Amino acid sequence: MDWTVGIRRKIHENPELGYEEFETSKIIRAELDLMGIPYKYPVAVTGVVGYIGAGKPPFVALRADMDALAMEELVEWEHKSKVPGKMHACGHESHDAHVAMLLGAAKVLQEHRNDLQGTIVLVFQPAEEGGGGAKKMLDAGVLENVDAIFGLHVSARYPIGVVTSRPGPISAASSFFEAVVTIGKFQGGGAFNVIPDSVTIGGTFRAFSKECFFQLRQRIEEVITKQASVQRCNATVIFDEKSSYPVNSNNKELHQHFRKVAGDMLGLQNVIEMQPQMGAENFALFSEAIPGLFFFLGMKNETQGPIQSVHSSYIRVNEEIFPYGAALHASLATTYLLENPSKHT
Repeated sequence: MDWTVGIRRKIHENPELGYEEFETSKIIRAELDLMGIPYKYPVAVTGVVGYIGAGKPPFVALRADMDALAMEELVEWEHKSKVPGKMHACGHESHDAHVAMLLGAAKVLQEHRNDLQGTIVLVFQPAEEGGGGAKKMLDAGVLENVDAIFGLHVSARYPIGVVTSRPGPISAASSFFEAVVTIGKFQGGGAFNVIPDSVTIGGTFRAFSKECFFQLRQRIEEVITKQASVQRCNATVIFDEKSSYPVNSNNKELHQHFRKVAGDMLGLQNVIEMQPQMGAENFALFSEAIPGLFFFLGMKNETQGPIQSVHSSYIRVNEEIFPYGAALHASLATTYLLENPSKHT
């Protein structure tokens, strides 16, 4: 517990944005070296991929994201971010916690490496926050021969000792668009007496299926261009493909596996089926490529007062959850290997 807390606080004090996680990556590699875990680096600029076990199939992966957000931390505490305008925040300053919990799992797994019935792949991913880090890791081949992948995210909605997930879509597909409308007359300039030649509008759109996502995209372009035409204007709609995430969809068999493992550890009454959420998650690219399971780990403790909402500058993670996250990572992977020995025979 103290060890994982120490790692998390060290990372938290020096947050780094997507593809700039050089010090974070250095901390991860130093810990893997101390444990004697082999790894590949650099992967997707700053990513690290470790390997525990025999180096033979079956292969199962565990993922942690490690980038920070470009926002000022407003919580005053001993380990506050030392970098102005940057903090580990997404989902309750969580990425540093995600890294710490995966390293905690790695320590346990490495101690039992000779008992593993296959190989566990540790995926430390850069640039989850809009940088497309998962795609770069996939392009680098990190999931080749891997049969399944698990990922977690901390949540302030649920108490400590509770986990939540669901089969099928768990978070939405998401993308950004910009529409440039060329107009003859529009009061939209920086000065009250200046009429600009064009105006740019933009936004995000989200959906819980690939079909709905592309229908929505088509409809956005259709509405904007036709409405512009009605007003005798021209409009061009640009979709940002690089920032697009697919639906994050949980494999049904892996969800059953998760329910059994988490239920045995926490009690089935503490394994809750959630509704899909509109937030997007870069893990979706992994679960689109191979069977994946993503879940949320509760960290609410009423005795410690309310926890702020997602992406808040005032958010503070509850470090008491670290043993839960590390144990769930380790158990999900080891039991998966035990129950799926025949895939590569």
